[in-house]
Amino acid sequence: MIDFFAEHYSHVCIVVLIGVGFFGMVGKRNLVKKLIGMSVLQSAIILFWLVAAFKEDATIPIVKDGVSPIVPEEYVNPLPHALMLTAIVVAVVTSGVAIALLVKIYRNYGTLEEDQILEQL
Repeated sequence: MIDFFAEHYSHVCIVVLIGVGFFGMVGKRNLVKKLIGMSVLQSAIILFWLVAAFKEDATIPIVKDGVSPIVPEEYVNPLPHALMLTAIVVAVVTSGVAIALLVKIYRNYGTLEEDQILEQL
């Protein structure tokens, strides 16, 4: 069992981060804590995809002149990395919009506690 965790420590860390992020989003009542949980969850999912795309002893997919034949197993697939770069941009924009909404909510209701906001509605 210890050997499994030692070999897959990155996956274990990702599962822990997903759990922390999910708990932050579902279990907390403060909207800032929910936003932090969402950011942790987004980061964990991005990390999951990057770890899944990793290949041992692979190289970048740039073919040099005179190299033949091309063996796909020797190259890293660049698509997951490009998609996760887009996901990072989306995560930053989502966080920025969420912070702006939190500021507006605080100005209107004077609190960021979910229960107190629902009482005022």
